[in-house]
Order: sequence, then structure tokens, then C-alpha cells
Amino acid sequence: MHLDIFSKGNSFFHRLDPRIKIIVFIPLVFAVAALQRWEAALLYFLLAGTFVFFAHVDWQALLNRCFIFNGFILFLWLTLPFSIDGTPLFTCMGLTFSRQGAVYASLIALKANALYLFTISLIGTTEPFTFAHALFHLKCPKKLVYIAIFLYRYVAVLHEEYERMLSAVRIRAFRAKTDIHTFRTLAYMIGMLFVNSYDRSQRIYQALQLRGFRGDFPMLIHFQWKRSDVIFAGLIGTLLVVQAALWT
Repeated sequence: MHLDIFSKGNSFFHRLDPRIKIIVFIPLVFAVAALQRWEAALLYFLLAGTFVFFAHVDWQALLNRCFIFNGFILFLWLTLPFSIDGTPLFTCMGLTFSRQGAVYASLIALKANALYLFTISLIGTTEPFTFAHALFHLKCPKKLVYIAIFLYRYVAVLHEEYERMLSAVRIRAFRAKTDIHTFRTLAYMIGMLFVNSYDRSQRIYQALQLRGFRGDFPMLIHFQWKRSDVIFAGLIGTLLVVQAALWT
């Protein structure tokens, strides 16, 4: 699982202090989620697109994920305009497509895509363990940060284990169908995945004990503020204040 596919690079956003990214990202999320006007949502969507452009991410990977993500947004366009009363634009199979419903669906779509692009440009350009290091510096609870670290590390491991099991059954000419054999095979795979997960967790626990782990990882490298970090945070803060003054 390539959970850190966007974290490799040397763009401005890759070089930003990860603490600044988190500090900027949190108010941006709340600001975008609270928007009630599509003009403001469009502004933030364009800003997020600008961030992604200057982050120099892998466009093919970004578009693939964006396509999957917007597949869920499509259901909003198939339901909201027909379920909200307002000025009718057209009628389909006895259902009225309203202008107000379309505006509301476009608002949600713009906000969701803006948040997605902000996440890619700010959080996605940070290596997971560097992100966890920044959370330590921001005084987040250590136990939660360690849970996130181990979750990131071993979800990928379990996915690799699942891929190996899937390859093994495919080599044995397994073809998924809607029959008892397929259901039994998938149940065996899921059961073995749980068993292997438990065995792996025991080995990890013993390995940490052998290395003297006592619930804390030493941090040898620390972050330092740069002028570009402060300027970036100041610009985003100014934008949030101006937006709050104009569209509230």
C-alpha cells in the first residue's frame, strides 16, 4: 500500500516545516467545512489546486485517487437535486431536478475536493514518521501518536500479506465466482489473515521488548522554524481572517 506516495519530492510544500503544515491544515479544514457559499468554496478549491500544482505531486496517482473519491460525490448529484424543493430545471421520471439542490450539491462537491487537495498538498507531502515527529512537538498524546505510527506501518504489512495469499490462490487457478467454493476460499483467506496478524503482533511485541522499548522512541533530530514557514502561515492566517470577515 503506497500510503506515502506523495511524500517524496523537493517542492516548497515538501520543505515546509511539518508543524506548520499541521497548524495551517487544521483551521483550513474547519474553515472549508463551515462554508455556506459556493463562491467561497470555489476560492478555496482554486487555492487547494494551486497548492497541489506547486507541490509537484504525481499527477497520475492524484487523478486516479481523485476519480475514485469523486465517485462518492456522484451519488450526491444523483440524489440531492431531486430531493430538495426549489426552482425546477427539468423533470426526469417524475422527479424534479431543482436549482437549489444543484447549488447545494456543487457546494458539497467543491468543499470535499478542496479538503481532499489540501490534504494531499499539506499532509500527503509529509513522510508519515516525520508527521508523527511533528505531532510529538505539538504536544499530542504520545499513546495516540504511537498507535498511528504502528497502524501506518502494519496496515501496509497486512496488505502485503493479503496480496501474497491472493497470489497463492490465483496460482492454484482460483477464479472468484458466486458459489460455495469461492465463499469458503475467501473465508479461509480472511481467517488466515487474522491468524497471521496475531502471530505478527506477538513477534513485534517480543522484538520491541528485546530492544528495550519502554513506550518511548528517542528523537534525535528536531525541527527549526524558517522564514518561509512563518510567511506561509501568516498568509494563510490572513486569508482565513479575510474570508471570515467577508463571508460570515
